[in-house]
Amino acid sequence: MRLEYQRGALERGDLDPDPIRQLSLWLDQAVAAHEVEPTAMCLATEMQGRPSARMVLMRGIGPEGLVFYTNEKSRKGRELLANPQVAACFWWSQLERQVRVEGAVKRLSAEQSDQYFASRPRDSQISAIVSPQSHVIPSREVLESAAQAVQETNRPAHWGGFVLQPDQFEFWQGREARLHDRFRYQLRDGKWVIERLAP
Repeated sequence: MRLEYQRGALERGDLDPDPIRQLSLWLDQAVAAHEVEPTAMCLATEMQGRPSARMVLMRGIGPEGLVFYTNEKSRKGRELLANPQVAACFWWSQLERQVRVEGAVKRLSAEQSDQYFASRPRDSQISAIVSPQSHVIPSREVLESAAQAVQETNRPAHWGGFVLQPDQFEFWQGREARLHDRFRYQLRDGKWVIERLAP
């Protein structure tokens, strides 16, 4: 199967000097294009030389970076705590765009995690409380029974937020004949340097 990408082009003059603002702009356009889960990003972590990747939802973006939440006892959580260097990738098929992000994560404060947890739907809170994420369980019924037994929905101590503080971005726009447009932002001496990459 081979598709020709024909929905856009990307030139140096199109780019905001700040990659966080550029990502925010593309995210807004992905929302307007009705992308499914436009904030979904593939998050790659690594521990002891073995990488792993999964989809997570970005739950905030600002000058400090990209925010997401997880169970710190999950494989993902353990890897984040052991090695904060990560990579993330967004893919928006309707726009034929990809954004890659690299950098280090740091934990959000307990207060920030509490605030976000309190804003979640009750069913999502319960799921975070009862799920021993990434661990083997005997059956789905175990989870469902535990969920039915939950009374209080306070944030578990092992569930919280991280912010990915980027030092590199790549914005990719699909083009015809595989001559895609790629621009990399790299943080050098506290300033973002933008360079075009060959496809």
